[in-house]
Amino acid sequence: MEKFNPLETLQQKWSQGIAWSQNLLQSFLGAVIFYTCVPLPSHWPLEFERVARWSPAIGLLMGGFLGMVEGGLAQLGMPVLTRSGAIALLWLALTGGLHLDGAMDAADGLAVQDPQRRLAVMQDSATGAFGAMVAAAILTLKIAALSDLSFERGWGLMAATGWGRWGQVMAIALYPYLKPTGKGAFHKQALQWPQDCLGGLCLLLAFSGAQLALHPDRWGLVLGTAIAGSAIALLSGFWFYRQLGGHTGDTYGAVVEWTEAFVLCCLTLFQL
Repeated sequence: MEKFNPLETLQQKWSQGIAWSQNLLQSFLGAVIFYTCVPLPSHWPLEFERVARWSPAIGLLMGGFLGMVEGGLAQLGMPVLTRSGAIALLWLALTGGLHLDGAMDAADGLAVQDPQRRLAVMQDSATGAFGAMVAAAILTLKIAALSDLSFERGWGLMAATGWGRWGQVMAIALYPYLKPTGKGAFHKQALQWPQDCLGGLCLLLAFSGAQLALHPDRWGLVLGTAIAGSAIALLSGFWFYRQLGGHTGDTYGAVVEWTEAFVLCCLTLFQL
């Protein structure tokens, strides 16, 4: 009979914990590379299989960075409309236009009356008139809403980017993927339900709770933002599902962009 060795068991568990932590870090770094244009050393090991689960966290970090830049520009005395435009452009640059490109392609596809041709049009790399108009509309909404916010814009940016990416995760989880291959196909295959969706939701609710702890007098604003953000995120994914019968990588990006824009617009109402 093999003798139980508690030290050996402890070492095995320690090794397993180290391996699990390394895999988690590699997955997070893979999400940074996939969803942003932030450069990382080429020799760092990356894992891309389940990067979608990190999307809300990437959104909060991105929103926090944009908020710090916005605050710095405000300290320098830059007028609110000008810095709102600058933040919108930096926002676009951080993602490399990944999500906005998807929103444009989705708009071009949905503009086609024949449902059988929509996916083919969305795959075309050329931008059509509807795609260009949608890009202009999204950027205009973001700039206008940011200009109208009278409270901390950094908090608003984090709310928008966080809920926008949670909406993407929910769209991946809840609806069928329409193509056998593509940028979004591996997200659908690798996503684990419900833990990947609940993880992002808990993170966003913790973010809201932190804001409530810091500013108890803003409980209505914080609660309203959480309700509106989650509702807009879910409805955006559902709307594209109703139009197409499922999702593609392009509609995942469109969910992010439209949720971000509409959350910012809602925040301008809540401050009244």
